[in-house]
Amino acid sequence: MSQQYSIDQVPVNLDTIFQEVEQGKSVQITRSGQQVAVILSAAEYERLLSRKSRFWESIERLREEMMEEGTEINPDEVWQDVRDKSPGRKVIL
Repeated sequence: MSQQYSIDQVPVNLDTIFQEVEQGKSVQITRSGQQVAVILSAAEYERLLSRKSRFWESIERLREEMMEEGTEINPDEVWQDVRDKSPGRKVIL
């Protein structure tokens, strides 16, 4: 569990907060008991940012592999039973 500090405690404990962050811990900043911010190490921040691009790259790679394998998917067959084609309920305006 990460350490919590109120906004009022941050200036007094700034050195301690940075030491904790440098050790790889995250620090939560609260106001009136509600979390308003989290301080992370630069390495953890970069890791989180790069995770997004890796996910998208994985999707693109999957698409390329499916195209190379010649996977033939007929969208009409896949989605034919998904949409309800009934007129729905009567609305009186």
